[in-house]
Amino acid sequence: MDERIQKILSEQGYCSRRAAEELIRQGRVKLNGHPVSLGDKMDVRKDVLSVDGQRVWLRKRTEKVYYMLNKPRGYVTTMQDRHAAKTIVDLLEGIETRVYPVGRLDKDSEGLLLLTNDGAFTNMITHPSKGVGKLYRVTVRPAPVEEQLIDLSTGVEIEEGVTVRPASLRVVVSEPGRGVMEMTLTEGKNREIRRMCEAVGLEVIRLKRLAIGPVRLGMLKTGEYRELKKEEINALRGAFGNK
Repeated sequence: MDERIQKILSEQGYCSRRAAEELIRQGRVKLNGHPVSLGDKMDVRKDVLSVDGQRVWLRKRTEKVYYMLNKPRGYVTTMQDRHAAKTIVDLLEGIETRVYPVGRLDKDSEGLLLLTNDGAFTNMITHPSKGVGKLYRVTVRPAPVEEQLIDLSTGVEIEEGVTVRPASLRVVVSEPGRGVMEMTLTEGKNREIRRMCEAVGLEVIRLKRLAIGPVRLGMLKTGEYRELKKEEINALRGAFGNK
């Protein structure tokens, strides 16, 4: 049976559906040697699919797996960057199924990162329309003053025509030269928190994601991973899938 190519790439765990759509728009995906367009379908039994000239070998559908990782600072959230000194692949020894990150944490950020081979699950969580909060602990310098907190809470422009604000913001530590805030975001633009803080004159010196929707990092040690519990998976599906 024919299926949409972006769906196949996603379900195979090659990348998220959004990323697959972008690869197709860029002309990097070919079917039987010919560039494809969004919405094109393929017969998984006989057609040959390639990305950047490399054949994508389609596997039989495997059991879906779901993990959380406490990503340390200094690690790149990628499975394929050969030039990166340290990638999250280095932390995933023991996971036999090929998994991919759900969303991103930049190199200098740490904390909760989900990993799975379930492309539909990834798309559900990363799609911009979902609007479920992601909680971060943000250490800045200097300590934020009232005016800066008001600006952050009401919205700051991080680029021309783009104004963002956290869904919630509270200060948990305020001391000379340093402050710690907990911020909940629902959008997740690239380096959003760092750009927001920079816009009001604050430097982010540590950024850690504590929760994605109802799932919290908890006591998982830095650099370690564990499987998500069934109730956590169901809670995520409930929070994101019903939006």
